[in-house]
Amino acid sequence: MFGRSKSKAKPRPTREPQPLVDPAFGLAGRGGGRMRLVQAPTEYRASTMQACGLWPFAVGAGAPIEGAPLGHHLSTGAAVCADPISWFRAGIIRNPSAVVLSNPGVGKSTTVAHQLIGLSAFGTIPLVLGDTRPDYVETVRALGGQVISIGPGRGSLNVLDPGEALEAAKRLQDAGKHAEYEAVMGDALSRITTMVNALITIHRAGPVNEEETIVLDRAIRLLLERASYVPPVLGDLLALVKEAPEPLRAAVLALDEADYRMRTRGLVLSLSGLTGGGTLGSMFSRRTSEPMRRDRPAVYDLSAIAETDTDVRAAALMACWSAGFGTVSVAQALADAGLERRRHYVVVLDELWQALRVGHGMAQRIDVLTRLNRREGIGQIMIFHTMKDLDSLSNEEDRAIARGFVERAGMVMCGALPRSEMARLTSVVDFSQTEQDLLVSWNDAPPWTLDQFGGEAPPPPGRGRFLIKVGGRPGIPIEVKLTSHELRLANSNRRWTEASRIGAR
Repeated sequence: MFGRSKSKAKPRPTREPQPLVDPAFGLAGRGGGRMRLVQAPTEYRASTMQACGLWPFAVGAGAPIEGAPLGHHLSTGAAVCADPISWFRAGIIRNPSAVVLSNPGVGKSTTVAHQLIGLSAFGTIPLVLGDTRPDYVETVRALGGQVISIGPGRGSLNVLDPGEALEAAKRLQDAGKHAEYEAVMGDALSRITTMVNALITIHRAGPVNEEETIVLDRAIRLLLERASYVPPVLGDLLALVKEAPEPLRAAVLALDEADYRMRTRGLVLSLSGLTGGGTLGSMFSRRTSEPMRRDRPAVYDLSAIAETDTDVRAAALMACWSAGFGTVSVAQALADAGLERRRHYVVVLDELWQALRVGHGMAQRIDVLTRLNRREGIGQIMIFHTMKDLDSLSNEEDRAIARGFVERAGMVMCGALPRSEMARLTSVVDFSQTEQDLLVSWNDAPPWTLDQFGGEAPPPPGRGRFLIKVGGRPGIPIEVKLTSHELRLANSNRRWTEASRIGAR
């Protein structure tokens, strides 16, 4: 019409035949069940007895179920149980010890306290030999253990006190166990001498020479032989060295009394400084305020010592370690003689770097205290921040000894660490690149925003997350789970959780 031509209809495109099998996201169109996201199926865990029809399982748990329950596997969701003593008994590790490494604030102490609760339930006695913040006091108190406060204005720890060694030695002697008697007294003498040497090293900021070591060893031996049930103190040791008896003069081959006094002048000055007052003297030259018992958990609370008094803290840590290991040695000697039942202990050595940095020779003294854990029936857990703490020691010999603490550990638990730490860490323990990236990712900062519901800052990504390494095996990434009661015990920010009343009306 009006000169227009009729347009021709275009041919319809032919549709491709639809597949007989529906696509993974469903069919497009009405009723096709199309979904933008397919949720993962619910995973269930069960034993072969409960789900025998599903055997063999497609994915294994990948983590041993031995020891204190820690949490779940970050990859599989499997339950993870781990502690150095249970894994040693099960043959998983060759040494009943663990080293925990991570930056502050991600839960090192909380995780160790969680293990202590589990070990205590298994019959192992936890000993925390030096709690500087404190992180373990409430846990040990909840377990019915001893809380021994050491510090200015609180309690004292006599470094010449052999603890329960004198009583145990008398019981062994009465029972005719003369070899065991000599072993107990020899161990007590060795530990006391080591501790006095360490205390003098810290006080004078220099090592004890060979002649002074000989005099100290002989003088302490004489004091212990004279002691009945009242242990001597540092003042008694100073008086004996000044007295210049014949055994001491003969020990250093002194020509006469004047020669002896010349050789021991530096030692007398150091002992006089330790007994003449000051923080060290008030803490270590008096009677022990509360002796440690061997039949229950115990913690030495060192939180009264100022963080700036690094030398005093190091001396206190060494004294607590010496007293604790001495108590364990007495318990094992009595059990070997059949006079008491066998007890197993797990010892926590926290803030180890503070003692290592005091001076040359401290690493060797700590090594002597901690090396015989397997033979003595002791499990131990050492806690550091980073490997840099060990490499920052001034002497190469001390650095090598300190790295040996990590190399000899049965298991190594690593939390959030910076990228700069990986080279040092992999020089001691084998970590794959994926494992290194995981540890570094946990070190990221938390988001800026507060929690929408609780009004609190969200936790950092690495809080409660650790990678358990045993030798060259692949690591086990875990997230530690705490009960509500443990969360109350582990609150190390109690002074921040209560709102300030300054300016409030």
